[in-house]
Amino acid sequence: MKRGEINLPMPRQGAEYEVGYSKPPKATRFKPGQSGNPRGRPRGAKNKRPGLHEERMKEIVLDEAYRDITVRDGLRNVTIPMAQAVIRSMAVNAAKGQHRAQRLFAELLASVENSRKLLHDEYFDKALTYKLEWEKELERRKQLNITDLPDPLPHPDQIRIDMREGTIRMTGPMAKEDKAWFDEWEDRKPQIREAVEALKKNLTMETDPAERDDIEKHIRLGEKMLGEIAEVIPD
Repeated sequence: MKRGEINLPMPRQGAEYEVGYSKPPKATRFKPGQSGNPRGRPRGAKNKRPGLHEERMKEIVLDEAYRDITVRDGLRNVTIPMAQAVIRSMAVNAAKGQHRAQRLFAELLASVENSRKLLHDEYFDKALTYKLEWEKELERRKQLNITDLPDPLPHPDQIRIDMREGTIRMTGPMAKEDKAWFDEWEDRKPQIREAVEALKKNLTMETDPAERDDIEKHIRLGEKMLGEIAEVIPD
């Protein structure tokens, strides 16, 4: 037998079954009642009760809720998740004056807003407590001249809390992985400022219109970059 050839059993002389296209030898055919995938999914596995650790109904609901469907929106078709289509239909019916839709939509909106407020209040309280506790701890270290301990991340000075607006703004790294990135851009800020100032100085001496346009473009890019850095890493 040559390499790459498959030695299949040949039929006996005079056998009624003929080997050929779509006619494999009898010895290689499936037997009646024999599975072609003996290690596959057991029969009835799809309808089997879920285990205690499974939440199959939730998975089904979420799959359907976020399945994309095509709906009519004015004069065009749009593709949106099923959940969004249902809420949109409810809102449209409420706007048309259907009392049941209005009640359901109002209840849903109130529930979502209350949930968001609870999450915000919890986050705000934790951030405020974190800031106050670490300010107290850092002051204690200062009084005792403790200098060998690392600063916390995020640092309390980089947590900006607006008590009137009830907002929180982080202006520094939240974890060790972020610190290297913040340090890099902190070091680059003076270089960018110097480059912008040098361009402004060159602009006062340049008379060629094309060159002036190019310098002004780079000044705008530098100032935009400084503004974006300042949003994350204020002076």
